[in-house]
Amino acid sequence: MDERWDIPHFEKMLYDNGLLLGLYCDAWQSSQNPLFARVVDQTATWLMREMQSPEGGYYSSLDADSEHEEGKFYVWQRDEIRELLNDEEYSLIAPYYGLNHPANFENHSWNLRINVVPSELIKELGLTAAQATERLLSAQKKLFTSREQRIRPGRDEKILSAWNGLMIAGMAKAAKVFNRPDWLHSAQQAMDFVRTTLWRDGKLLATYKDGKAHLNAYLDDHAFLLKALLELMQAEFRQADLIFATQLADALLERFEDTESGGFFFTSHDHEVLIQRNKIGQDNATPSGNGIAAQTLLRLTLVTGETKYAAAAERCLQLFFPTLLQSASYHSSLCTALTEALQPPVLLVLRGDKNQADTWREALRKHYLPNVMMINLSNEEAHLPESLNKPISEKITAWLCMGTKCLPPIEDLDELLESLVLSGK
Repeated sequence: MDERWDIPHFEKMLYDNGLLLGLYCDAWQSSQNPLFARVVDQTATWLMREMQSPEGGYYSSLDADSEHEEGKFYVWQRDEIRELLNDEEYSLIAPYYGLNHPANFENHSWNLRINVVPSELIKELGLTAAQATERLLSAQKKLFTSREQRIRPGRDEKILSAWNGLMIAGMAKAAKVFNRPDWLHSAQQAMDFVRTTLWRDGKLLATYKDGKAHLNAYLDDHAFLLKALLELMQAEFRQADLIFATQLADALLERFEDTESGGFFFTSHDHEVLIQRNKIGQDNATPSGNGIAAQTLLRLTLVTGETKYAAAAERCLQLFFPTLLQSASYHSSLCTALTEALQPPVLLVLRGDKNQADTWREALRKHYLPNVMMINLSNEEAHLPESLNKPISEKITAWLCMGTKCLPPIEDLDELLESLVLSGK
């Protein structure tokens, strides 16, 4: 971005958008600001339209340039827009996107950005909100249709395990928060591709392109996919996702953990010999593999009841704790894991009538509950771990567990909501 946040670097990265999806979901749930919901919707639509391969996995990135010019696919000439729109549309679009100001991209083109307070512009033009919305959507549709005729930026069609993990997690969370089965289907398709194509004989591979999967996977690949699986199980429980989660977690411990000092190496024990094997705790453009590994292993313990995962996470946190005391702001993922180790998330299990479950889930969506893991089980689910294996009931029932302690079964929605509030979640 430039200093005014007018002009971006036009490259679009999968991992950025995956992380932003989750962030905007949190922002919407905590504020109900429709802007945040719109960003989620537009990002998910773009992803499925431009970044999902026919096999199911997500591609890596879109280039910044086309025809050897950065941003050419995205920026506009004012006269070009004027010709595409009618007078009513242009009277709104020109001030809305700053076309009545000098060009903001290299002094000759306009990168469209919202340039006014929408409510003030609507008042100035004497429009109702509905009229303004109708004109804006009509104009945007025309501009999009025209832009689709341009030469497109190049697309990096590698499918990377780690970056897919970040995007699957974002899409699954968005599907849960906004009740969008199409987004969930997209995320499940991507995870199924990873499981069938990049998971070979108990080992994860890092990358796929042109029919070939290869390269030993790294810590981030395992940790980010494990996070994605936990998000998928909260959006819609599938036995295959739980099984794959435990397989990935076991591989993570077996192939990456330093059992003597704690923490996880970036490369596996069977990786080619390196001068140094790093344990990375600091967040960069993507979160720390150690931080996400610790978070997900702690949460997987809640779901499976398998304490070895939490023990490994705690050893990781013990290793990095002195570093957190010195520079916590550089290690947000590890700080989040530490918070959850000290105050474990609540496990909320719903089981019973599907229609009632849908009603309860809809009510819960209205609340920002970052420290609650909700698993919704049908009565048909079998072979569950003890932590999830709740009695079958025709009436929807909730089990609320904090650490090793569970409240009595709850059969009333208001009582459940009150219990969540009282527990400080």
